[in-house]
Amino acid sequence: MHPHHDVVVIGGGQAGLAMGYHLARQGRDFVILDAAPRVGHVWRTRWNSLQLFTPARYSALPGLDFPAPPEHLPNKDEVADYLERYAHHFGLPVRSAEAVRALRPRTGAGFEIETERGIYTANQVVIATGPFQRPMVPPLAAKLSAGVTQLHSSEYRAPDQLPAGEVLVVGGGNSGVQIAAELAAARPESRTWLSLGERLPRLPERLLGQSLFWWCERLGVMDVSVGSRLGRRMSEKETLIGESPAMLVRRLGVRVVGRTERAEGASIHTRDGAAVQPSAVVWATGFRADFGWVQADIFDERGRPRHTRGVTEMPGLYFLGLPWQHTRGSALIGWVGRDAEWLAARLRER
Repeated sequence: MHPHHDVVVIGGGQAGLAMGYHLARQGRDFVILDAAPRVGHVWRTRWNSLQLFTPARYSALPGLDFPAPPEHLPNKDEVADYLERYAHHFGLPVRSAEAVRALRPRTGAGFEIETERGIYTANQVVIATGPFQRPMVPPLAAKLSAGVTQLHSSEYRAPDQLPAGEVLVVGGGNSGVQIAAELAAARPESRTWLSLGERLPRLPERLLGQSLFWWCERLGVMDVSVGSRLGRRMSEKETLIGESPAMLVRRLGVRVVGRTERAEGASIHTRDGAAVQPSAVVWATGFRADFGWVQADIFDERGRPRHTRGVTEMPGLYFLGLPWQHTRGSALIGWVGRDAEWLAARLRER
């Protein structure tokens, strides 16, 4: 007989832990399966200087405050420690180093979950792995010569990881801008380039002495749903928080170029006609979802889950922690608990 649970939560990050908190409060029989070797592992493996934009007051999961002054900006290791402490504090049944290979519906009702260690069965399943499973690197990267060091942003840790010489950061989102700023400040003797696909709107980290997220809460921005006209517009484009590429040009001398379109030998060519010969490239080109292990007809033509606030068309199968699953905060540590509470109530109804 395979181990059976009322609910299996797949993913032990912030979304999975928030769901676990609410399931535990309901007295449900559940388990959280996570591929990582320990809780908080994904945060620990981000670049060394990474900090949240959200102050500690907005960086907590339900039931346990973040252990820092309210306006402190937690670094990635503090977040990892907090998540590990959270799981221990509430005694959540997290089974680490247990990657799920396949999820399939059972004949009649319920689900079978195949992991590297065995098979579980469940009446209901919550997929809380988030959308960022597989790093995206454009195919043109393969045309760069072997002498050019290449890293995806998920592999980048610190400036001393890269060889001497010029560096090109490809990608103008928050990760790309932050990494370019760190490299330019740490290596003033070497030129840092930043390749932008598009110019993104920007908001400051603080405004009139208050955190950006203080304003977002007070103005109701975090409550705008993706189903509204404003929510649809907001969800279509990432927003930079903090410095813009233009500010990096003025403060640090970063060279900004257009979209990367072609690689040849040791050179990268951009849409605006620039040709860069870097010693290293950091691909801050994002991630893509990888739900190929979910054997259920619940995805659209682009591989995105079809759902309403995380509830799919298949009875008993749910998602949690997707960007804009319901609001701007759906994938953020300080707000995912709201979605988890709502979704846990739907599970209980079933």
